[in-house]
Amino acid sequence: MVEIKTPGEIDAIHAAGRVVADVLAAARGYAAPGVTLAELDSAAREVLAKAGATSPFLHYKPDFAPIPYPAVICTSVNDAALHGIPGTYRLRAGDLLSVDAGATLDGWVGDAAISFSVGPPADGDATLIATTEAALRAGIAAAVPGAKIGDISAAIGAVGRAGGYGISTDLGGHGVGRTMHEDPHIPNRGKAGRGMRLVPGLVIAIEPWFMAGGSDDCYLDDDGWTVRTADGSRAAHAEHTIAVTSDGPRVLTSGD
Repeated sequence: MVEIKTPGEIDAIHAAGRVVADVLAAARGYAAPGVTLAELDSAAREVLAKAGATSPFLHYKPDFAPIPYPAVICTSVNDAALHGIPGTYRLRAGDLLSVDAGATLDGWVGDAAISFSVGPPADGDATLIATTEAALRAGIAAAVPGAKIGDISAAIGAVGRAGGYGISTDLGGHGVGRTMHEDPHIPNRGKAGRGMRLVPGLVIAIEPWFMAGGSDDCYLDDDGWTVRTADGSRAAHAEHTIAVTSDGPRVLTSGD
């Protein structure tokens, strides 16, 4: 069931989204060679606590997961595309790190992700990250009243395919609001003109993630959470929570 939000509810989601932006900024600023992923998670917890927010990630347990998620952010390194659990791994120069974060504030949720290189980027990583960010912008631009979910999917997929990247449709964008995952599902490739029609008040997370090797295949790691590229190539992930409005898409997880 798709819930359409009021202008006041969208403002409340934006307040949560600002906390998400602060969490991601802290992770980017703290990440450096020698820093563990668990230390990034600790820094994120401090930002959430200072804002009076909680994490929708912590203790989240979808049907596929063998255990509740044990952290407040996802930290996915190199061939890990999504949902990497922060642990003892120490970042190295040249790592490609994706950080996914959420915040719940006054009962409303924001969700966003960034990817960046730790130190100088390895070959191809800067282009992979830039293309993923370009696909996010294209998906957001397509989120206007009267368009359809397929228009967002097609816009994202066109950018990814032009770059020669792999695109899985198993995990993608989704509705956001009172919980982190609401209807509708938004695949990262598809056909324009198909799916639900977009209306003002729809709040969704748009989140392209691309795999550098060109294969669309991925697999779930032994931890039951981390999604890895099947060919061992690197992956990048970018995400914003946005609202469809009569004035165009409104990004709710920016630092503005």
